[in-house]
Amino acid sequence: MSEPRSFTEADLHAYVDGRLDEPRRSELESWLAARPQEAERLAAYRQLGDELRATYDPLLAEPVPEGMGLPGRRNLLRGVGIAASWALAAVLGGIAGWQLHAMRASPPPASDMAVMARRAAIAHATYSPEVRHPVEVGADQEQHLIAWLSKRLGVKVKAPNLDAAGMSLVGGRLLPGESGPVALFMYQTQTGKRLTLYVRAEAARNRETAFRYEREKNVSVFYWIDHERGYALASADLDKEELLRVAMLVYKQLES
Repeated sequence: MSEPRSFTEADLHAYVDGRLDEPRRSELESWLAARPQEAERLAAYRQLGDELRATYDPLLAEPVPEGMGLPGRRNLLRGVGIAASWALAAVLGGIAGWQLHAMRASPPPASDMAVMARRAAIAHATYSPEVRHPVEVGADQEQHLIAWLSKRLGVKVKAPNLDAAGMSLVGGRLLPGESGPVALFMYQTQTGKRLTLYVRAEAARNRETAFRYEREKNVSVFYWIDHERGYALASADLDKEELLRVAMLVYKQLES
């Protein structure tokens, strides 16, 4: 017998919008950790919402054109709101992935590593802005965090010491990956700049790759594979050169 669903669509939409209360949010994130497809669907919802806001917010903020009375302006805003609602409703109606895909030019097939880089960028963009709940387990429980994530990934993971880069560990969390759970560690400077380290277990072991660089919107990512683990270092606060210096520091500490 299949497991009964414990969350409604309304719960999922409230989570994407940041309106779910803390106890329910934590339960839902644990539920998503075992359901990568659902997690991907919610990531698509969130990304579409960001794109809609980026498209329509500038229009709504424009001054009323000269000669356009309030009724005309009101109708314009109503039309924009309806258009945004239709677009969002189409996705939330259960065909999010295909609708979102159809709205863009089809990209060439992504390599396995490029997929890792993109997921790392999405995870960074999702959790780095959080103030109250940026991580699931804080740095004050670092040993427990490392033991827990190592057990879930099936490989030993480490949280590198980035004091030399002026960054301290905030904590970490478990996330759904392409084919299993992944670990996400978060660091920040005293001025609040943040960086995340995405770690996954590699199905094809005993292989290595050189550093590669990608940029997803405003998030820079350096990523590589070292034997049985894949790593992706992401930040929207550090430029490419700064991130590379930190990536080298991380690599030296984690080198097998």
